Amino acid sequence: MKYRKLGRTELEVSEISLGTWAFGNKVYGGVDEKDGIKTIHEGIDLGVNLFDTAPQYGTSEQDGVAEIVLGKALRGRRNKAIISTKFGRNPTIAEGVSQFYKSRIIDSVDESLRRLQTDYIDVLFFHSPFSPSEINDDVWEGIEQVKKQGKVKFVGHSISMFQQTEGMARLWANEGKIDLVQVVLSLMNRESQSLINDLYKLNVGVVARETMANGFLSGTITKDTVFAPGTLNSRYSEIELSERIEQVEAFEFLLRNEITNMPQAAMKWVLDQVGISTVLSGAKNSFELKGAVSSSDADSFTIEEIARAIKVLKRDFEAA
Repeated sequence: MKYRKLGRTELEVSEISLGTWAFGNKVYGGVDEKDGIKTIHEGIDLGVNLFDTAPQYGTSEQDGVAEIVLGKALRGRRNKAIISTKFGRNPTIAEGVSQFYKSRIIDSVDESLRRLQTDYIDVLFFHSPFSPSEINDDVWEGIEQVKKQGKVKFVGHSISMFQQTEGMARLWANEGKIDLVQVVLSLMNRESQSLINDLYKLNVGVVARETMANGFLSGTITKDTVFAPGTLNSRYSEIELSERIEQVEAFEFLLRNEITNMPQAAMKWVLDQVGISTVLSGAKNSFELKGAVSSSDADSFTIEEIARAIKVLKRDFEAA
């Protein structure tokens, strides 16, 4: 495993990190608690040191299921892990109710600390505010309080609704209010590339997520795949599914030597982009995680290969 600086935080993070969404609910199929703990332990053994979670990774009956799993897994191993979690979205609180204000961030941090069984959070992300109107000015007072209390070390913005909220990330980064961002970046979705380039100049760390394009670059989805109702990809029509499979096939030229499958190629491509600090793997088991970690040691793509991938991206496919 190779390591990189997480922007101006100066934290040394593994190139491959582990996202725990699947450990909290069934949107990606679900993972039993014991299997989630085993995967986290395997990650530590493989050199993974950044683990990303959130209160939102739970159920309508219980917030932060994934935080609970991560807390159990890190008993006696907290010193081997950098924990990033979030605030502002909870499955037990109705969607559309803004939580980006002072008293809520203070309560949310305390709730996360209890679930994680720790007394500090390395990175706290704003969890996908959909527009600037959701942000109450006093939220920054809350952030300052939890930082002064030692409960939170660094603050970031996990970006969703990119076009509506990219400007917030730029403003907060320029004002020094955030230390890093979390963005979608993959072979099939480069919407955030310009922002990443600009944040690199400010030494703001970037955590790349959804590098598997919601599973389409995992090598497991075909034109005949039928998604279970309620899962994330069940939203796609047969035509949309076919278009995405065709785009994946167009990237097969990236497979060579030690990069033998599309997930490795997809992760290595993201790691090769300037400004990326770490790539979040959504691995649900040790096998998937080992495959993700192997991309850290693979040779970088050539300039010619990267240029060819850009040409593929300019096809008339919709972003994943």
